[in-house]
Amino acid sequence: MKKIKLHIYGMHCASCASNIEKSLRKINGIKEVNVNAIANKAFIEAEDETSENEIKKAVTRIGYKVVGIEKE
Repeated sequence: MKKIKLHIYGMHCASCASNIEKSLRKINGIKEVNVNAIANKAFIEAEDETSENEIKKAVTRIGYKVVGIEKE
């Protein structure tokens, strides 16, 4: 299991955060997602084999931009 923190550009409200959460939860291997619109961050817990590229695509596909990824 790995923990990932995404820095996301383009979130303005709770609805934005909700849309990102829904998109991320569709990815196989994602166990937990918490998106904070005020901090512009998403906190993810995922299986080790879950692709970071797939995570980025899920955010980009709905109109937001990943500007940083941190592994914990």
